[in-house]
Amino acid sequence: MISIIALAVIIALLFAASAVWTDVLWYRQVGFLNVLTTQWFAGGLMALIGFVLLAGPLWVSVWFAFRSRPTYVRVNATLDQYQQVLEPLRKGITWGIPILFGLFGALFSASRWTTAALWINGGTTGETDPQFGLDTGFYLFQLPFYQQLVGYLLFAVLLSGIVFVAISYLYGSIRIENRRLRVAKGTRVQLAVTIAVYVALHAVRLWLERYQQLTDPEGLFTGAGYSGVNAQIPGRTILVAVAALVALGFVYAAVTGRWRIPVVGAAVLVATSLLIGVAYPWGVQTFVVKPSERSLEAEYLQRNINATREAYGIDKVNVQSYNAVTDAKAGALRSDVDTTASIRLLDPDLVSDTFRQLQQYKQYYQFGSKLDVDRYNINGQSVDTVLSVRELSQQSTDSWYNNSIVYTHGYGVVAAYGNQVTSDGKPIFFEGGIPSSGDLGSFEPRIYFGEKSPTYSIVGAPEGDSPRELDYPSGSSANPDEGEQNESNQTYTTFSGDGGPKLDNGLTRLLYAMKFGSIEILTSNAVSNSSQILYDRSPIDRVQKVAPYLTLDQDPYPAVVDGRVQWVVDGYTTSDQYPYSQQQSYRQAINDGASSAARPATDTINYMRNSVKATVDAYDGSVTLYAWDQDDPVLQAWQKVFPNTVKSSDEMSSALLSHVRYPTDMFKAQRNVLGTYHVTDAGSFYSREDAWQVPADPQAGSDTSTKQPPYYLSMRLPEQEDAAFSLYSTFIPIQQSSGGSRNVLRGYLAANGDAEGADGKRSEDYGKLTLLRLPGETNVPGPGQVQNLFDSDNTVSTQLNLLRQGQTTVSSGNLLTLPVGGGLLYVQPVYVRSTGETSYPLLRKILVSFGDKVAFEDTLDKALDDIFGGDSGAVVGQNGPGQAGPSTDGQSAASDTGQQASPSDGGTSTSSSNPTVAEALRDAKAALDAREQARVSGDWAAFGTADKQLQDALQRAINAQQ
Repeated sequence: MISIIALAVIIALLFAASAVWTDVLWYRQVGFLNVLTTQWFAGGLMALIGFVLLAGPLWVSVWFAFRSRPTYVRVNATLDQYQQVLEPLRKGITWGIPILFGLFGALFSASRWTTAALWINGGTTGETDPQFGLDTGFYLFQLPFYQQLVGYLLFAVLLSGIVFVAISYLYGSIRIENRRLRVAKGTRVQLAVTIAVYVALHAVRLWLERYQQLTDPEGLFTGAGYSGVNAQIPGRTILVAVAALVALGFVYAAVTGRWRIPVVGAAVLVATSLLIGVAYPWGVQTFVVKPSERSLEAEYLQRNINATREAYGIDKVNVQSYNAVTDAKAGALRSDVDTTASIRLLDPDLVSDTFRQLQQYKQYYQFGSKLDVDRYNINGQSVDTVLSVRELSQQSTDSWYNNSIVYTHGYGVVAAYGNQVTSDGKPIFFEGGIPSSGDLGSFEPRIYFGEKSPTYSIVGAPEGDSPRELDYPSGSSANPDEGEQNESNQTYTTFSGDGGPKLDNGLTRLLYAMKFGSIEILTSNAVSNSSQILYDRSPIDRVQKVAPYLTLDQDPYPAVVDGRVQWVVDGYTTSDQYPYSQQQSYRQAINDGASSAARPATDTINYMRNSVKATVDAYDGSVTLYAWDQDDPVLQAWQKVFPNTVKSSDEMSSALLSHVRYPTDMFKAQRNVLGTYHVTDAGSFYSREDAWQVPADPQAGSDTSTKQPPYYLSMRLPEQEDAAFSLYSTFIPIQQSSGGSRNVLRGYLAANGDAEGADGKRSEDYGKLTLLRLPGETNVPGPGQVQNLFDSDNTVSTQLNLLRQGQTTVSSGNLLTLPVGGGLLYVQPVYVRSTGETSYPLLRKILVSFGDKVAFEDTLDKALDDIFGGDSGAVVGQNGPGQAGPSTDGQSAASDTGQQASPSDGGTSTSSSNPTVAEALRDAKAALDAREQARVSGDWAAFGTADKQLQDALQRAINAQQ
């Protein structure tokens, strides 16, 4: 048994050593070891303090209880038996109980080290609360610590008192004789002192609750209202004075032995608490406030409005009246060419399968289910882009060697014009292929760190060894500089960066073998002193580990910057302690039709700043943190806790600034608040006569609880000089309790996301929020109403039914809303895909709406002209059926063997070398012309026949390319 226990202890210690030492190695390699050691030191110090604060009073109580026990008092037979059991264990109990509870207290206190760190390092904000005139830094940094400390001490004193009473009763120090309570003198003194300390701490807690009133929800809003200011805060002040007097009464009892005064005082405290603390505030709220709530709460509601707008960074939103028209006139879009030319037709939520079929090449690559949106400068013009990295997929591999040594990384970036498609509805890639080529120039294409990376990989090899890591499939024309090609037309490489801890000794390998449960790490001859182990490879996970104080945006995106692929991650500092600011659920605020599972450290927030922009290098995993909001007091406090971990945003390169965008989750939280807090007058706010909500996602079907996500678009807003890469969302009237909401537009919110200025430095216009307010008398259809208009239109439904015939499915893309032509223009791409295994969605139709008009055409240009009297005046980037795609440097679909296509075919593989493809495309062109003629003439039977011929021809062309 001793041997088994010893072995178990050794194994447990080894696993603990594995967890600890591998953390040290990881943080040291990534350059943030001080983050780990600071957490250890702070947690350890808090654990020690927590242990002492709980174990100390307990030890004193137990020791004094045993010391003051009467020697010759016999209470009853039952208690005598307990005494006989306890007496031999007296020394063990004296030390054991305090140590046991102290360990629990240590664990609790260690987990609260962040509160203590902010208390020590938090400063002032320069803003004061309107009630007490204190700096808001007191509420953000000091008040939470004081409350936790007082609460912990109250628990320690209460537990000590309970243990003291229990032991004293067992030993007869507290007993009932002749129906009278008998308390030994020493016990009486200790008990009185304990109660006095407890009541004094209770008085301190009541004092702090006065300030907490400003951050607690009260009726209509967060913060102290009329009853809070005039009843609860004064009531707590009175209770503080009463509690302090009661505490002094128990001290008096300890000295004199007279208990009548403190007992009466305690009764008065209880009665006063019920009367002043509960009944009086309830009476004020019920009989004074409710009958005149609008007028009495106006001052305090105004405090809430001002604080909320400040805390969420929406106090400087530029509100513009937008008298939207609903009549579509010819040439109305001529002044909006910057916006119409950038209308994104590729839906990043739908075209992942298209990217996979055209650019995946091998089964061990994959694309995310949701692609990313960015902008790139192509041929001197900023182009909205849908892009993704080609990440590794290990689903088809089944051996440890393949999973850990061979298949280690993805390869390349695939980018397509967001506003252009080929004549057959495919994306036009300006970057793609293997090896990567296109308009993004030369960059490191290997993706070792990404959202889909394996749990761990072992890379690196001694100099002179043959490469083992599969790089990419290659043909006979593979670039020899990209890696070493072998006989199986596969190119192999060896990782040459510094991306993970080195496995340069047997002990390190043993610890990692235990960490990942893989004995092969210890035994495989593929692991050498030159090997590195890469793990924790998700960009979000890496940033979260080096900056544990941040709440991270759930949508990191890749950007080709300075010859590297960098993941950009937005980080937020949040709090729920900003006085008078409205609290909301962060998880619910960011939940919409495009959101992923949120992992917030805290769900309730009432303060938020986009304080940090982080980058993670996709090749070596290096993490860089930039202080984006350097005035944020919360970030300033954390920079003192973790010095030299965050760089100034001035150090960001111009190339990186050009890809910084307004963060999605921050925008969602702001729009959630702005739905009601765009109203700045307390009276109007109270009546909720102009309250808004985010419309339901039209693509969610009958699920009206799913909000429409915001979308990135390059656009020029009214009164804006130049187009900017923006993030926008819309508002409709809030749903009333009596029924559903009216799905008409009332607001249009856009955030400027262009961070790079003309001088290559940070732009002053970045982050500016613009809110277009639509007049209440103009009923501009909202997204749900427009979607219903599309679905119910006879022409649209007839054509969609024809498209759905046979083995095809139809999917509606994101419904975009653009403030152009003096009104609101809706654009929705329509995708068609066959039901075969290798099918993928192709853009076939465009739905457009302006006012109550609907157009359903093959191209955006035709649809806009149809809406705006035959000539919209717009300039669009889409290529429609029968038009040649623009020449690009991107690459098209290649076969699974790695065959390359012509880089100038606009995203479709060359047909000149394949007569079957050429013939199929000629048949498709003829069928397309026939289908269009049938549509114009209204011959829907001929339309269906031509459409079937078109689908068959396209399928033959696709099959011939594979």
